[in-house]
Amino acid sequence: MDWTPGGTSDDIEDRRGDDSGGGGGGFGFGGMGGGLGIGGFVLLLILSLVTGRNFLGGFFGGGHAPSQPSERRSAGPIEETQAEKHSVQLISWTLDDAQKTWEQIFQQNGKTYRHAKLVLFRDTTYSGCGTAQAATGPFYCPVDQKVYIDLSFWDELQRFGGGTGEFAEAYVVTHEIGHHIQRLLGIESNVQRLMYARPEQRSQLSVALELQADCFAGVWAHSAEQRGHVHTSDIADGMKAAAAVGDDHLQKMAGRAVSPERFTHGSSAQRQQWLERGLQDGAIGACNTFKNLSDADNQD
Repeated sequence: MDWTPGGTSDDIEDRRGDDSGGGGGGFGFGGMGGGLGIGGFVLLLILSLVTGRNFLGGFFGGGHAPSQPSERRSAGPIEETQAEKHSVQLISWTLDDAQKTWEQIFQQNGKTYRHAKLVLFRDTTYSGCGTAQAATGPFYCPVDQKVYIDLSFWDELQRFGGGTGEFAEAYVVTHEIGHHIQRLLGIESNVQRLMYARPEQRSQLSVALELQADCFAGVWAHSAEQRGHVHTSDIADGMKAAAAVGDDHLQKMAGRAVSPERFTHGSSAQRQQWLERGLQDGAIGACNTFKNLSDADNQD
């Protein structure tokens, strides 16, 4: 990728030096339905498959999020490696570039874009959707409209066979911003309503929501490619990352047979397909992943 490091984005809330961040134990995911991040089910899915217990139920269980401190910034100095510093600058550049891109797309469609915030944390922190933990991977919380990322996720992504290049990281960030787009367009709330009304379709709806966020990441990549920031050689790295977090791949890593009825994010092939579709078309209209679901047509 071609980009210029420029410090930290104004839309980043850095809590890595906050010693009081999370506190307490447990997963605390009572309000996270709809904030289904790219790695949000990685550990929970594997635990559910291996133990037979439903660790994913909290993502669809509804309930009210606990009250949280507002706009909490880092309470102490941040010690970081050079690799972390590079990653933060890349995340900052990607976040700003993606949000500028979506501002333009929204304006072209007569809509107003509101910026999301991105929270960097270590181990655990608060979110509007409950306690955020590193084990869940990056996720978007629709309640406070923030993306949450623990930088250790890049190591986990590599462990699952994902790409380690810059575009892989950019894909993760822009996938989560894709969930913010869904929130702003009312897609996320419509899908939540359908999940409660049609519980038998929860898996399908969750997959459609995630694949659309992949497609929206591709829409940003299309713009970035046209402006010379993303190159053909970068795309393969993003595709490798998308494949690494496919449900079938994760189920195989857990030592289980592939069970499409338990999918939450889509197969590796589906994730690559929809990322590619957004990349090739570059328009929101290309990202209707709901067209095959009754009463969910034309959600994009």
